[in-house]
Amino acid sequence: MFLKTDQGLEFAGGTSARGLRTPARPAPRAAGDDWRARAAGIDWVPDLGAQIGSRTWWRGLATCTALCAATWALAPPLAPPMTGATSAPLSGSDWQAARAQSIAPLGLGGDTGRRMAASDLVRPLAEAPERPEIELTATLGDGDALDRALARAGVSRQDAKEAARLVAATTTLDAIPSGTRIALTLGRRPARTQPRPLQAMSLRARFDLAVSLARVGDALVLTRRPIAVDATPLRLQGLVGSSLYRSARAAGAPARAVEAYIKALATRLSIGRDVGAADSFDMVIERERAATGETRLGDLQFAGLDQGRKAVRLVRWQAAGERASDWFDAAGGGSERRGTMGMPVAGRVTSNFGMRVHPLLGFMRMHKGIDIAAPYGAPVLATMGGVVRSAGRNAGYGNFVKLAHAGGLASGYGHLSRIAVSAGTRVRQGQVIGYIGSTGMSTGPHLHWEVWRNGRSINPRSISFASVARLSGGNLAAFKRRVASLLAVRPGR
Repeated sequence: MFLKTDQGLEFAGGTSARGLRTPARPAPRAAGDDWRARAAGIDWVPDLGAQIGSRTWWRGLATCTALCAATWALAPPLAPPMTGATSAPLSGSDWQAARAQSIAPLGLGGDTGRRMAASDLVRPLAEAPERPEIELTATLGDGDALDRALARAGVSRQDAKEAARLVAATTTLDAIPSGTRIALTLGRRPARTQPRPLQAMSLRARFDLAVSLARVGDALVLTRRPIAVDATPLRLQGLVGSSLYRSARAAGAPARAVEAYIKALATRLSIGRDVGAADSFDMVIERERAATGETRLGDLQFAGLDQGRKAVRLVRWQAAGERASDWFDAAGGGSERRGTMGMPVAGRVTSNFGMRVHPLLGFMRMHKGIDIAAPYGAPVLATMGGVVRSAGRNAGYGNFVKLAHAGGLASGYGHLSRIAVSAGTRVRQGQVIGYIGSTGMSTGPHLHWEVWRNGRSINPRSISFASVARLSGGNLAAFKRRVASLLAVRPGR
């Protein structure tokens, strides 16, 4: 047993203590060793972001300040820059050579990798060689001919005519729309003074057909490439809202179709008075969609207006034996027009129908028509469709045109400067029949417009007309099939 004392371990009895030694006391330290130990335990570079304001932080700040001061004190003095020798600026071929070999962005004028400056081994060519083939694009202009467009692009006249002949075998050249792009490949020409031969050509001849030409031997061979076209019409529906025109345009209808829609409805009701904001419009427009992605819209085929208790449904249809299409009621197959005679020319009424003092004769006389002042040469339109009974000189009326209409009506147009129709021809409503003038007994350029009913002169403004045509037989059956196909089109498709 042992006891621990200040002098080490002492024997306390019970067991032999032979072989045990007490530890030696450590040697005393020198004064310099204590200073080094304390200095080694000090953190001279503490984190200045922690314990801000403590003694450790201030010690680290002092260390940083001392290091910065020592760096500034030991740095070499600042001196002005030394000016070195500069070489003279390059010019001429030397500048071109240095510029070509420099590495710089193309936007700053660098030519790296494009060309090198000419050396003494380069010999100038007497004539630069031409490319064996060139590819270019020609555009068919408005009223242009295909062969002329090809000739302007550099195709020989013989090849241009042959290409036009081959394309004409697939479609009418006049039917190719203006703006059509023609891809051309021209081959090597025997001399610079001669045009290049046509090697290949491709264009869109029709909406459903693309053609390409290629030279095989000495001849051009045409290849047809039909394009699949989906002819499903486009059906648009929506509320009239504040404006029928704007609502239809917002639904995706082209301006021409919206104008045709409003004109069709105007034959049955008043657009401004009878069409309300809560009414629904319904229209079907011709549409062709090519497999190549193009879409082409055509004429309006169906015009409908749902007013709740009443609905108007009109279908464009060209009856057998008729020259033009007309709007027919989808329910009964009837076409009806109502209205009054329109003005034959845009102008100002200077003399109405009735008694007046004649401006040249100077006494009271019955004026059997209406005088309309208009600029010299303004077009005069037929107020109704009919047949030209006479067209020529007629005493005081000057150059005079008389039209015969249905229902015993006839209309006359006098003092014309020039006549645009001939006797015996049929004219339609709105067709130009002459131009404003001052021939005959006239004091200035104007139109004398006169109307007769069964040979008696009447006031042109009092005329109202109504015409009804109905389909029957095979026309009616075909018309009903057309109506069913249009109504089966889903909106928005």
